[in-house]
Amino acid sequence: MNEQNLMAFAKDLDDIKASTLAKVGQTDADYIRRVVRRQRYFEWSGRLFLVAGFWTPWLWAIGVILLALAKILDNMEIGHNVMHGQYDWMNDKQLNSKTYEWDIACDGQSWNRVHNFEHHTYTNIIGKDRDFGYGLLRLSNDFRWRVKNLWQFVTYLLLSVLFQWGVSYHELAAERVFMGKKKANRDGKVSHEELKRRFFSKGARQLVKDYVLFPLLAGPAWLWVLGGNLVANLLRNLWTSTIIFCGHFTEAVQTFKEADCVNESQGQWYFRQALGSSNLQGKHWFHVLTGHLSCQIEHHLFPDMPSSRYQEVAPQVQAVFAKYDVPYNTGPFWRQYGSVLKRILRYSLP
Repeated sequence: MNEQNLMAFAKDLDDIKASTLAKVGQTDADYIRRVVRRQRYFEWSGRLFLVAGFWTPWLWAIGVILLALAKILDNMEIGHNVMHGQYDWMNDKQLNSKTYEWDIACDGQSWNRVHNFEHHTYTNIIGKDRDFGYGLLRLSNDFRWRVKNLWQFVTYLLLSVLFQWGVSYHELAAERVFMGKKKANRDGKVSHEELKRRFFSKGARQLVKDYVLFPLLAGPAWLWVLGGNLVANLLRNLWTSTIIFCGHFTEAVQTFKEADCVNESQGQWYFRQALGSSNLQGKHWFHVLTGHLSCQIEHHLFPDMPSSRYQEVAPQVQAVFAKYDVPYNTGPFWRQYGSVLKRILRYSLP
């Protein structure tokens, strides 16, 4: 795309953003507070049903599903979006990006540093965006093939099962806190001691809460609660990992070289977000459970826009993309997920 078209492309997307943000207000506040109420209802009813599993496994199964839904909502539609600052304008201490802490092993401030700034600024720029492959998977020819890549599908499965811990460890791994030589040009914002303190502190709190405190409170039903918390966390991890991979690693997603992205214009930045993202099609409830990351293209274009607005702006964004002949990568869940798996397997080989 030439520079003139890039400028027009940026203006059209800026207009969509400006007109949508101008409408943000009470409706959006009511929406996120309603989601928070439902998340809390799912969590506490789910924990009660887990205890009832002492009498019948059917109630335990209901409890697992409700608790998993609560954890997914907390992680995706609430935590992820609140920490992006999408609701800071509400001046609600419970929904502020600087103070919110979510129900996963990853410390919120660590995630803000790595994801909010690094990933959304340098999306898919090899050497700048550490989210591309998480340092574990080879997902493009930008990386040299190694023997360990032969079994990277197994690595992907393990990462998905333990996803909250992978996200938690992400910053420490990049900073070479425990092993490896620190990169010469790496300017860490936080000391290694502070990173380790936050990693172990948040992780320990999560382990104690789910696998010690709540089981002890359940008394004779402790084993049902322990198992239920374990399965609910597993379901949340698998769901979160799958949605994130579908938004970032389908076959059509492109990567970029650092040298090609120096002094980017707004239009060039938008263009890179467009080529580095994928959407998922589905019903309203599906979009909510993905944290509206099913609209990953819109999220990468407008990360600080309230997520519930993404379904509204998606047709407008798609029309702009069509106007400038920019591919709009979207499709049903199973097709996009199949594309992700193909990419993982393809780059496991030389």
